[in-house]
Amino acid sequence: MQAFEYAKPTTKQQAVEALSANWGETEVLAGGTDLLSLMKEYISTPRRVVDLKGVKELQGITAAGGGLRIGALATIEELLAHPAVKKQYPSLAQAADNITSPQIRARGTVGGELCQRPRCWYYRAGYGLLATYEGKALAPDGENKYHAIFGGGPAYFVNPSSLAPALVALDAKVKLFGPGGEREMAVADFFVSPASDGQRENVLKANEIVTEILVPAGGRNATYEVREKLALDWPLVAAAVNLQLDGRTIRSARVVLGHVAPTPWRSADAEQALAGKTVSEDVAAAAGKAAAAKAQPLSQNRYKVQLVRTAVKRAVLEAARGA
Repeated sequence: MQAFEYAKPTTKQQAVEALSANWGETEVLAGGTDLLSLMKEYISTPRRVVDLKGVKELQGITAAGGGLRIGALATIEELLAHPAVKKQYPSLAQAADNITSPQIRARGTVGGELCQRPRCWYYRAGYGLLATYEGKALAPDGENKYHAIFGGGPAYFVNPSSLAPALVALDAKVKLFGPGGEREMAVADFFVSPASDGQRENVLKANEIVTEILVPAGGRNATYEVREKLALDWPLVAAAVNLQLDGRTIRSARVVLGHVAPTPWRSADAEQALAGKTVSEDVAAAAGKAAAAKAQPLSQNRYKVQLVRTAVKRAVLEAARGA
């Protein structure tokens, strides 16, 4: 690990002032569960690390006005323990519960979980976000078992966040703070698929920080994930569903896939397959089939197509069971 300066601000203004406008010169430390590993591997070599843990205005979870405010420094453990999350946002609780490491639950933050860097082994080995060598993309013909089946490149990594699909399905918003003040956007718009190695996988600027996530009152919601093992692991596929119901009839739906594209992947086809239908096994299966219909699997990850069908079907049925 390269030597670095350490800053510990107590306000978000001080935090932003300590950050550089150029990527790579400084890094934000929240829980540190991702950053420290990147620094140990020399993927990240900042000259200064800005520790946010002393910024109280970024902490806490509060329920008010039928919605939820989650401070960026709230931990996964806090999220799981909050009664409003358990009662109103089971999709979020289920996604957090699947982060099984007690250490990560205790240290990892919600803001950090959204901002973690891709787990793509090409990226972690130093080949950049687009995973190229001598101008050739490595993922399409290489080791791509865990890579994207949607998006079509040039980025083939998958968004690593467990919480993002649920937050997108719930139509949550994220607040950012930088030298120009505060800006707010849908969580869905926070993530981007880079077209070049000079771009990032989200819209955060080098001298901005995530301050909070705002979640409106949701419908009947659920998350279903498929993993290789129950111990600490990243999902192979996830599906988050948010249903607006009239009795057992689906008035509208949001279906968001995780770990299948460089961004959380909203499936308009699955949503259309659900709208106006009465919840049943067949309807849920049809939504899963629609969600997977436009997949473009690579040489080693065709199995994800069936996992998408299964995850969407089970998430729909789980959400409806809460009705």
